[in-house]
Amino acid sequence: MRELKVASLQLNISDDMTKQDRIQYTLNQMEQASDADLILLPEVWNIGYFSFNQYGEQSETLNGPSISAVAEKADELNSYVFAGSIVERLEGELYNTSVMLDNDGEILDTYRKIHLFGYGSAETEILTPGEEIVVIETEIGNLGFSTCYDLRFPELFRKMMKKGAEIFLVTSGWPFPRLTNWTALNQARAAENICYLVSCNCAGENQGTQFLGHSMIVDPWGTPIASSDHQERIVRAEIDVSKVKEIRQEFPPLKDRVLEV
Repeated sequence: MRELKVASLQLNISDDMTKQDRIQYTLNQMEQASDADLILLPEVWNIGYFSFNQYGEQSETLNGPSISAVAEKADELNSYVFAGSIVERLEGELYNTSVMLDNDGEILDTYRKIHLFGYGSAETEILTPGEEIVVIETEIGNLGFSTCYDLRFPELFRKMMKKGAEIFLVTSGWPFPRLTNWTALNQARAAENICYLVSCNCAGENQGTQFLGHSMIVDPWGTPIASSDHQERIVRAEIDVSKVKEIRQEFPPLKDRVLEV
């Protein structure tokens, strides 16, 4: 397979925008990555992760305006899109739900955030945690899904690896000041599982909290091959998914592990 062109859209989240403004702005930014095979969006990009007072009112179903608009753009660009996450309304519950779209704009699968964040966050009070670990096989590679705080739980990533993941996709709304943690965890999750990892974090400020950006594309050795600062950026790289299998065959840690999750 040829090298995969990846673009992580580190979007500026501004309280000055309406939800519809954010949707249109995001579509415009996606057009700036029209050559990418795989595009990523950040966590709760359509309303802002820290806008907890809007979660109920601005929640959507999967066929609501946010995912529908991104799906149409994915089809137009002929790109796979990890559409970040939205606050999903389902059977009377609210979830932090990530959506994976194929290059025809069809929903391939969803991931509902398992590890909800309660430190300086109302997520645990408002949302219902997901329960399913999601890894899917696609023509661009085997993709495993995670959201922000999930990065702190290595057993999730080890289980995704065991389910066949070759690329971890991470949507996030990670704030300052925990930059060192963010960088270390991005690299560690890739290195310890010999997987690519692509993260997409927010930039800007939401409800008085500054996002730290620093979205990354990390190779299976744990080495960043593309990254950014705290400002709005499109982080790009080309990756060769076949390297995952090659490195796993050459380098023995996965075969040498003794303790199983």
